[in-house]
This record gives sequence, structure tokens and C-alpha cells, in this order.
Amino acid sequence: MKSAVRFALLALVLIVVAMVSGLTAMRLAIHGQEVAVPPLVGLTPTDAEKTISNLGLQMSIERQYYSPQIAEGRIMSQLPLPGTKVRRGWQVRVAQSLGPTRVAIPDVTGQSEHAAELNIRRRGLDLSSMAVIEGIGIPPDQVLAQDPIANAAQLVAPKISLLVTTSGAPQAFVMPNFVGQPLGTANRTLQDSGFKLGNVTVAPTSPAPGDEINVSTSTPSTGQMSAPILQPSQPTPPAQATPASLIVSQWPGAGQKLSAGATVNFEVK
Repeated sequence: MKSAVRFALLALVLIVVAMVSGLTAMRLAIHGQEVAVPPLVGLTPTDAEKTISNLGLQMSIERQYYSPQIAEGRIMSQLPLPGTKVRRGWQVRVAQSLGPTRVAIPDVTGQSEHAAELNIRRRGLDLSSMAVIEGIGIPPDQVLAQDPIANAAQLVAPKISLLVTTSGAPQAFVMPNFVGQPLGTANRTLQDSGFKLGNVTVAPTSPAPGDEINVSTSTPSTGQMSAPILQPSQPTPPAQATPASLIVSQWPGAGQKLSAGATVNFEVK
């Protein structure tokens, strides 16, 4: 009985020792494959490739940027960062410097939006963003400002933002009532407000009694009273509108909305 117990205890001890040894070996194997990522910034791609190859790592150049600090062709950034623990075979991604910007930033202020965009892209640059603003006294669709300014240097990634003018909504006015006012007064008011005088017509007037015909009651030589003779009167020349003519109607009517520069028509008497 005692021998069986001793045998069981011995077997249990051996199992525990085996498990501990296995876990220790696995841990050593896992950590034995980890390496620290070396610093690559400033190296040439060839030197960087050699450095990480000796550690069992791989390198991939994924981006290229302009940089005034890093010489052309050298590594300017990396991921993972230096000192990061990674497994062997891990791929380190890097960006390569294109050196300082060689393309001069053009001056596109005063150009139209379309012309400015063509000028920017023709030089191999990109359009970053575009904002619009209502320009008072400035024609619409015109570049008012740019960022970076013309001939700027020391740029990492040259992208140009533009500020372009746009035409605002025309100002609206409420048509006043000119009926009963002299034509000259209304015309001066329109001109001062930026409106135009359109057609001015004279309202027809009703003929007064006796203006249409003349009645003749002359007696012929026989001495007998003759029947009345109707004779048409002379035609009256059409009336002309003068500054003193009074306005009897208008178009657009009072209270209607109209834009600056609109034309207003009157009927006068």
C-alpha cells in the first residue's frame, strides 16, 4: 500500500516538472523570436534594408513626401516606432523623402476658379480646399486669396487652398406707391434708388361736350330754315407726358418685390 502511494506521488511530481519545463520552453521560444525595431530615419533604403534584415525583419516603402529636413531618398518616418518589440518576420513600413519642394507656388490671385485650378495642377500641385465669399465690388468667380502664398518655400506637402468670390443674391426692394405723384418726382426717386424708368403712357381723356362735332344752322338763300349740318371738329393732337404729369397707375404695383435695377412703367394724365 505504501509503495503504491509513493509511486503515485512520484508520478505526480514528474508530471508537474514536465508541465513547468514545457511552459518555460514555450515562453523562451516565444520571447526568443521577438526583436526591437531599430531606428531607420535618415538611412538610405539600402542601409535600412540591411539593418532590419539582420534582425529577421522586412521593410516596405509605402509613401513619399517632400521634406526640407530629410535629404532626398532617405527614410523620413517609420512604423512601428524605434524600440517597439515585434516578432521576427514583421514588416516595417517606411516613408521616403523627396527632399525640399522644387516646384514654385504660382500666384493665382485674380484668376478665375477654373484657370487657377488648371494652373495649380499643371505644376504637379494639388488643390487642398476652396472657400467662397461674397465680394462687394469684386467680380464673381475670382480668386481673392491663396494659401500658401505665391513662391512660398519649405513645404512638406504642397497643397493650395483658395478663397473665391461669389455673386450674392440680388437685393430685393418693396415697390412704393407713386400714384398721384408728378412723373418728374417719381423719376428722380427711381434713379436715386438704382431703378430705371420704363414706358410712360398717357391715359386717354373723355371728350368734352361740343368737342366731337360742330352744328351749323345757317339759312340758305331761299330764306327757309335748313336742317342742322353736322361737321366733324378738327382732331386734337395726342397729349404728351411731362414731368408735371400725374401718375394714375404703375407697374409693378405698390407692395410688390423687385430687384435693384428693375424697370418701372407708368401711366400718367
